[in-house]
Amino acid sequence: MPIKIAIAEDNNLLAQALQEKLSFFDNLNYKFRGVNGKELIDLLEKDHNIDIVLMDIQMPEMDGITATEIIKKKHPQIKIIMITVFDDDENIFNAIKAGADGYLLKDSNTEEIHSGILNVMKGGAAMTPTIALRTLEFLRYPEKFTADKILLDEVKLTKRETEILTQLSKGLNYNQIAENLFISPSTVRKHIENTYKKLQVHNKMEAVQEGMKRNLI
Repeated sequence: MPIKIAIAEDNNLLAQALQEKLSFFDNLNYKFRGVNGKELIDLLEKDHNIDIVLMDIQMPEMDGITATEIIKKKHPQIKIIMITVFDDDENIFNAIKAGADGYLLKDSNTEEIHSGILNVMKGGAAMTPTIALRTLEFLRYPEKFTADKILLDEVKLTKRETEILTQLSKGLNYNQIAENLFISPSTVRKHIENTYKKLQVHNKMEAVQEGMKRNLI
């Protein structure tokens, strides 16, 4: 019998890409999608005959970690795999604490997602290797995780920089962000370069993580 899957993802392009990855496998049956945690919970009230939820973290109205905690309390039989661009310690820790059964990055390929789903259904855990390593690190050295929470020097981003960083956190590329904000890709690139300097980071993933850590997005 096919594994019944629901998705929580607010970005249409990323949701469609994920659905397409699932469509390659006869043993996976995509059923429905919520555009945020609350909508997914409402859909599960109507039909909770779901085996696995693929859950984004950052969504409007209700984030994925809050939704995971609520779903696990009401429907503990449903497995939840976080699929996100965030690989920072805080999100990993909070997702696992909320009851997530796995944690994969959005750039995971089709086979990695399929394998992760099968592992979770067999009672295992689905984790990108880098996520597994970080999980072991903060289990071994919890004091390091606490130290990372120390207040950081304040950084101020402009409204446009914040908008672009938020869109980056959704996994959108420069052209998609430019189209959404009605500006040119070169303008997007310039704002991102300024953001990198302010946050003292060198790439997109670091910028998103630092922005989340500083509550800028």
